[in-house]
Amino acid sequence: MSLSNLIIREAHLDDLPVLLQFEQEIVKAERPFDPTIREGHVSYYDLKSMIADSNACVVVAEVDGHIVSSGYAIIKKARHYLDHEDYAYLGFMFTDVVYRGKGINAQVIDFLKIWAEAKGLNEIRLTVYNDNLPAIKAYEKVGFKKHIIEMRLE
Repeated sequence: MSLSNLIIREAHLDDLPVLLQFEQEIVKAERPFDPTIREGHVSYYDLKSMIADSNACVVVAEVDGHIVSSGYAIIKKARHYLDHEDYAYLGFMFTDVVYRGKGINAQVIDFLKIWAEAKGLNEIRLTVYNDNLPAIKAYEKVGFKKHIIEMRLE
């Protein structure tokens, strides 16, 4: 499979049907890691608003005109005691199973890093489930380091 026709671009409202399918695939993939995700249809994001928001960047990767991957960066306020006021938070990272392992996610992240730099942000963060080893490995491969572990008690 050739990726010579790979395009990374900002998402458009016309992309919403595919992006909403990706969102449900993310929910399905994360349920085994998080017993607190309720059953049935769950929506994590307001993608329509995010696409229109100048403080967010929703990105898609296309191969031969088909959307195969996604991600977003959104500007968030940092905690008052940190050495930065704002940071870029990444989420909605998804790549179609057929296209995984080909470096597409890394290119999506690179696009989002450039966006964040253009916004004057030098801190980029994301969250990932501790047991999601393939995702952790992919993020470490592009330079992310483990920083904090969130714990919970029922």
